Amino acid sequence: MTTGKEKKQNRVDNAVIMAAGLSSRFAPLSYEYPKALVEVKGEVLIERQIKQLQAVGIEDITIVVGYKKEAFEYLIEKFHVVLVENPEYMTRNNHSSLYYARDRLTNTYICSADNYFVENVFEPFVEHAYYSVVFEEGKTDEWTIQTDESGLITQVQIGGEDSYVMLGHVFFSNEFSKKFVAILENIYHLPETKNSLWERIYADHIPDLSMFAKKYSQEVVFEFDSLDELRTFDKTYWNDTRSEILKDISKTLNREEKEIVAIEPLKENSKTIGFEFSVHDRSYQYIYKTKVLAEK
Repeated sequence: MTTGKEKKQNRVDNAVIMAAGLSSRFAPLSYEYPKALVEVKGEVLIERQIKQLQAVGIEDITIVVGYKKEAFEYLIEKFHVVLVENPEYMTRNNHSSLYYARDRLTNTYICSADNYFVENVFEPFVEHAYYSVVFEEGKTDEWTIQTDESGLITQVQIGGEDSYVMLGHVFFSNEFSKKFVAILENIYHLPETKNSLWERIYADHIPDLSMFAKKYSQEVVFEFDSLDELRTFDKTYWNDTRSEILKDISKTLNREEKEIVAIEPLKENSKTIGFEFSVHDRSYQYIYKTKVLAEK
């Protein structure tokens, strides 16, 4: 029997997990395999997220793939998910993943495959469209929000101080989905859209796209942009990076894996060609294609 509370809320139809991107900042692991398949505290990131969705009855799960798409195929049999390919993941930003999954957007959770939720944040019924946010003290370069008294997001900008930042999952209500898809289809082929995050498209159309902020503790929602960040959460990565490249480098330099720090992607003409790192007071760079390791 449907309760009064449930009648006022949106029953979640499905979830779309975005897993198409390169995640080049997560060097060199993301060069070796997709970031979504990184193991964190004994669980594969995307598998944990799928299991959390299924635990609340959300079985219709679509994963948008692109980079190393074949690596995700095992999930079809294991979790009965659907894979949708984003053929433009190399040339467009994340809005393209929603574009290729647009026919699936109704009352839908939108997830990033590299998020880690300490507790299950998903629910079978949701009141309205929302973006999860966490409070960050001090200055930040992340996307920040402002809301009215009801929690409706009224402004989105990059950067802020002592503010709520956009981090984690999102819920699109059916109404929000219809409006967003119409906007996305209308602007998709404009040159200026190519490099836009879907969040930028939303921010540019806030008056037409009502979305609320849903607040979470920083101890619940995590995103690891680099191996160094992951190491602060899962300390097993200090001694075992799960990277064959870093294991080879540690042998070559006669150093332990934990001594390899400050890893940053190395770019040339906007393409990631390797990474830079430090070992104590020395700096090095490694080129993926040639497998050349050199001191800077």
